[in-house]
Amino acid sequence: MMEFEWDRIALQLAKEIEEKIIPLFGTKKAGESVGTNVSGDVTKYVDRVAEDVILKELSPLGINIVSEEVGEIDSGSDYTAVIDPLDGSYNFYTGIPIFAFSIGVFKGKKPVYGAIYEFLTKNFYEAKPGEGAYLNGRPIKVNDPEPGKESLSFYTRGRCMEVVKKVKRIRVLGAIAVELAYVARGSLDGVFDIRNYVRPTDVAAGVLLVKEAGGIVTDESGRDFRVELSATEKTNIIAVANERLLNIILEAIKNEP
Repeated sequence: MMEFEWDRIALQLAKEIEEKIIPLFGTKKAGESVGTNVSGDVTKYVDRVAEDVILKELSPLGINIVSEEVGEIDSGSDYTAVIDPLDGSYNFYTGIPIFAFSIGVFKGKKPVYGAIYEFLTKNFYEAKPGEGAYLNGRPIKVNDPEPGKESLSFYTRGRCMEVVKKVKRIRVLGAIAVELAYVARGSLDGVFDIRNYVRPTDVAAGVLLVKEAGGIVTDESGRDFRVELSATEKTNIIAVANERLLNIILEAIKNEP
């Protein structure tokens, strides 16, 4: 059975996408609609450019690919790469500098590697099960916020507003892969999305990062979050630094009017 150097592959992919897309940052061309993806969402020009790199580089490896635009490619391999070539596309084409490449690798259904690369800061986050989470090769850990001093990113459509009164800051950065990486490094204390909107491609790498950095990742009922190897499934996610924050969020969900 062939083994792969996932760290090298992930960084090489990120760098190749970077070379192709960064000249498009903040341009009208980047945001042009060029079709729809497997979920029926509009595909932007920059998404197509980024995904073309993925397909060109990964197809020769013979692994299965799950990606936002093209969907699921089953090559009969033990390995599946769950990829968002550009998380934060809207930020990208409107000139907001928060976007990233995300790859989660699974052997069967078990995660074996996750990486997120922020194109503008060149920050490269990595995690392997049982080996911890890293930023540019240095170990990272979730924050331990004082009660009432937490900083959360929170995606809602009017649900769960009680949480706003219980934490200090609410952020919404528009790229959940980046926000999960920020939870893992302690820059955010949590991110949660309860719009039934998040796809596995958005979070496959970030879930592993947060867990390996000592955080907790669940669904909206508090059960351990499992990444499905699907490009179309939509779900809710809660990723937090500690149990106290998780309980605040779950309580607010439970007590919704």
